[in-house]
Amino acid sequence: MKRRTVLKLLSSSAALGFAGVWPLSSRAQTRGTVVVIGGGFGGATAARYLRLIDPSIRVTLIEPARQYITCPMSNDYIAGEREFESLVRSYAPLRAQNINVVHDTVTRIDPRARRVFLRGGNPLPYDRLIVSPGIDFQWGAIAGYDEAASLRVPHAWKAGDQSRLLHDQLQAMPDAGTVLISVPAAPYRCPPGPYERVSLIAHYLLTYKRRAKILVLDAKNAFIKQALFQEGWAELYPRGMIEWVPLDKGGCVTAVDPQAMTVTSDGGVHRGDVINVIAPHRAGALAHASGLADSTGWCPVNPRTFESTLHPNIHVIGDACIAGAMPKSGVSANTQAKVAAQAIVDLLNGRAPQPPSLLNACFSLVGPSWGISVAAVYEVGKDNTIVAVKDAGGVSPLKAGLRHRRLEAIFWNSWYENIIADSFG
Repeated sequence: MKRRTVLKLLSSSAALGFAGVWPLSSRAQTRGTVVVIGGGFGGATAARYLRLIDPSIRVTLIEPARQYITCPMSNDYIAGEREFESLVRSYAPLRAQNINVVHDTVTRIDPRARRVFLRGGNPLPYDRLIVSPGIDFQWGAIAGYDEAASLRVPHAWKAGDQSRLLHDQLQAMPDAGTVLISVPAAPYRCPPGPYERVSLIAHYLLTYKRRAKILVLDAKNAFIKQALFQEGWAELYPRGMIEWVPLDKGGCVTAVDPQAMTVTSDGGVHRGDVINVIAPHRAGALAHASGLADSTGWCPVNPRTFESTLHPNIHVIGDACIAGAMPKSGVSANTQAKVAAQAIVDLLNGRAPQPPSLLNACFSLVGPSWGISVAAVYEVGKDNTIVAVKDAGGVSPLKAGLRHRRLEAIFWNSWYENIIADSFG
């Protein structure tokens, strides 16, 4: 499958439906109990596909929030290109699929007793457990930057109040102000996301605050789709509006002073009128509290089933897991969820799970009508890690022309609506 074929499939909900899942005609009648923790793209998809593959499975989804706010498209909102309400999704369609959606907080997992303990309810037993805890931040990895500091210097890397804060700060900044964005070293959620944010903020500044500029301090020397982003920056925005400082030029941020509105990097002290610090990541707090994460800060799994290698009968999917060559993205979480769901049905029925096929696509906007993308297909390699399939996927071409960029922007919007429908119903 070439990149063009992958992108065409991803723009249809049917493709998202089959990715990683065996035909529904192979449904079993299991009568098992599966609990899913986390209601994002990974957890919602897992709960939904467990019911689709085997309607006899009793599925409970535990998620504290009563609505889900999507990180995809949140950069559009931050830059004033869409309304906040367009990011908000309901769990009602999952309930309509006979999934027991419980809005509560998990306080503890007991792997031996196979129980999930809740803050506000009775413990829930499970035959198999899926944990999709997302990411957390390494507070303190940057001196002076902790959760309290993020209320003044937002990360906006979990959509919601942080997105509103950064949006409002951009609206209020001086016309000739400086937006300072700090990008962490890999791995982190959505590798091209910071550079899409830079791009769309640049579009906002070009429209409303033409004398403003963006300083990007990066803890890496290169980033995904770099040539495509920089081509778009040169084409769409005034020279000097965006300055990118890589690691070997002093881009690694080591300290933040929220009161003085400064950051210190290896290259010196920088002041911003708006500062967006994307702190280093690790697996969500529940993964660490439950002993599912190792010394890397992430969760090791069997790549064929996404079952934890640290605790049996628990599957970890999405941003929190170690998934080889797969990036941490919404599509990755969606396809990993389907693989885990099918594997659980097989395991509950005493069958060996089959080798999975996985995919990912990351669409990005350099401007509202300027889209770029990368796509890949993955398999489990000989070393039992997830590897990219050779010649399957690829990246947008350079110098493709305005028509091509506009089409990719349309694909981006189509992908968003379809993955929402596929994940949440």
